[in-house]
Amino acid sequence: MATTTSTAAAAVLIAFFLLVAGAVADDGATLLEVKKSFRNVGNVLYDWSGNDYCSWRGVLCDNVTFAVAALNLSGLNLEGEISPAVGSLKSLVSIDLKSNGLTGQIPDEIGDCSSIKTLDLSFNNLDGDIPFSVSKLKHIETLILKNNELVGAIPSTLSQLPNLKILDLAQNKLSGEIPRLIYWNEVLQYLDLSYNQLTGSIPFNIAFLQVATLSLQGNRFTGPIPSVIGLMQALAVLDLSYNQLSGPIPSILGNLTYTEKLYMQGNRLTGTIPPELGNMSTLHYLELNDNQLTGLIPPELGKLTGLYDLNLANNSLEGPIPNNISSCVNLNSFNAHGNKLNGTIPRSLSKLESMTSLNLSSNSLSGPIPIELSRINNLDILDLSCNMITGPIPSAIGSLEHLLRLNLSKNSLIGFIPVEFGNLRSIMEIDLSNNHLGGLIPQELGMLQNLMLLPHSPPVFKDDSVSKPVSNVPPKLVILNMNMALHVYEDIMRMTENLSEKYIIGYGASSTVYKCVLKNCTPVAVKKLYAQYPQSLKQFQTELETVGSIKHRNLVSLQGYSLSPVGNLLFYEYMENGSLWDVLHDQILVIYTSYTTMKQILQYVLLQMQILSKTASNAVMETVDPDISDTCQDLGEVKKIFQLALLCTKRQPSDRPTMHEVVRVLDCLVHPDPPPKAAQPLLSPQTQAVHPSYANEYVSLRGAGVLSCATSSSMSDAELFLKFGEAISHNTE
Repeated sequence: MATTTSTAAAAVLIAFFLLVAGAVADDGATLLEVKKSFRNVGNVLYDWSGNDYCSWRGVLCDNVTFAVAALNLSGLNLEGEISPAVGSLKSLVSIDLKSNGLTGQIPDEIGDCSSIKTLDLSFNNLDGDIPFSVSKLKHIETLILKNNELVGAIPSTLSQLPNLKILDLAQNKLSGEIPRLIYWNEVLQYLDLSYNQLTGSIPFNIAFLQVATLSLQGNRFTGPIPSVIGLMQALAVLDLSYNQLSGPIPSILGNLTYTEKLYMQGNRLTGTIPPELGNMSTLHYLELNDNQLTGLIPPELGKLTGLYDLNLANNSLEGPIPNNISSCVNLNSFNAHGNKLNGTIPRSLSKLESMTSLNLSSNSLSGPIPIELSRINNLDILDLSCNMITGPIPSAIGSLEHLLRLNLSKNSLIGFIPVEFGNLRSIMEIDLSNNHLGGLIPQELGMLQNLMLLPHSPPVFKDDSVSKPVSNVPPKLVILNMNMALHVYEDIMRMTENLSEKYIIGYGASSTVYKCVLKNCTPVAVKKLYAQYPQSLKQFQTELETVGSIKHRNLVSLQGYSLSPVGNLLFYEYMENGSLWDVLHDQILVIYTSYTTMKQILQYVLLQMQILSKTASNAVMETVDPDISDTCQDLGEVKKIFQLALLCTKRQPSDRPTMHEVVRVLDCLVHPDPPPKAAQPLLSPQTQAVHPSYANEYVSLRGAGVLSCATSSSMSDAELFLKFGEAISHNTE
């Protein structure tokens, strides 16, 4: 009998090992099949060979059965698709393929991995629907498919997953409504459906969920916020932001005493802020900005002593800022921008010693800037712009050594810029424009190495007739770049000996250019404009401020300007190596530190020489891009552009058109004028006497009368181009 029992046990043991061996062989072959569907595997799955697949990268096996229990290939930059063969790995408990470049659809066979508890396919490029076969994964606890290209509706069968605790489908293209049955899941703890295209209203039965995180932001939900959300006592994070929700904020939300984050910004919420929100004792983040809220800021918010971030911007709140806000002693950021708040800035805000950002801009606040604000030592951003604040700037603001951005613009501040601002060692931007400040910019600001922008109120000019003498206006230097921060108008005049001829470095059709070496030994180019085209000073000033804000690697930067009795002055970054004409015609030897720059210049010179040679042979259109030749309906206009461009390269400034004239010509090419009436002369005698005429070269560019494109066709294209070739090739003095 004993012998028989031993024989039976041995037979069972042998059968078990045979079964294990078969499983080992099957899982190894399945992994190789999965590998075939991947691309870009050479450097990351190089060890996927041989029989010991349990030692392969990303593979974890069961210690007893040696079956594959986990597959972790996250963050390997894998491409390709997920093979249907993955469904043959019956013992898989975890699949983690996040942060790759996988494409295609999630295979239906994924539902055959019946033992799986965690499936993470996030941060790929998977598309198609979420397969209904996922509902077969009865043991799954974590399903993360976020940040893909999944489309279609959320399968209602997901409600059939009894152990699902984490469902994250965020950042896809899912549409339709949320399946109602999902709300009956009793174990779900985390639900994130944010940034999809979901629609409909948030249903009443959402209250059956006892999740800790409910994130529905960035969808298209409409209707009111259900009051029953106030019964979801387990909520730690409630995010309903950036939808189309309307109606009031339910006061019952004040019952969510365990909620730490409440995000409702970017909706169409109306009514007042419920004072009951002050009962959310553990709240850290309250974001109600970008809605249509009205009424007062409830003083009860001062009870939120654990609040880090309070954002009420872009609503229609009114009344004063309650002093109770200062009781939020842990407040890090307070943003009330873009409301209708009035009254004065509470001095009690100085108690918020942890605050790094205070934005009260675009309201109707009045009174002085409280000196107590200088006690908020950790401030990085202070924005009080666009209010009705009066009085001087407190010099104590200069003690905020961590301040990065200070904006006090568009108020009614008076006095001077405090020299103590020189102590703002971290400051990057100061905007004091559109106030009533006087005096000079303190020299101490020139020592601030991080300061990038210093807009300052330009001199105030009346927009009167240009016939009034500009000399009545006291000359002031408007600074647009910190390179000139320590300078005033008198400094420039002294350094150039009142714009002496010996500092002239060039002439233009509308200006003379001088070289001026600043106090910091940096040269600038000073362009004195001729008064050929007088405009209102206000318009001129506005245009200059716009130009000064433009930055491009191929444009010299405007660093300042001055409206002075000697002429309007523009201060530009100084560039070495002469003019464009010199480079094109005199072949000046220039040493460039950048091979790329030299190559680009040479290419341009060769192109210009080619155009001139083609002009001489009447074959200039051979230089035009074939795509233009094939698609342009009027090649005559292209030829006219060539004519204008070549004229701009003439050596003598008086022979070149001004930019004003260039714009006029280009505009007439785009919007041709009707032929002028015979009774109206093209050029007045007075204008002809003042400005040289280009009638034989280009349509009377300097004509003060009606500019007509029709004139350019008075001679043949060949004659026009030959005329240009002659005019430009000569060194006209």
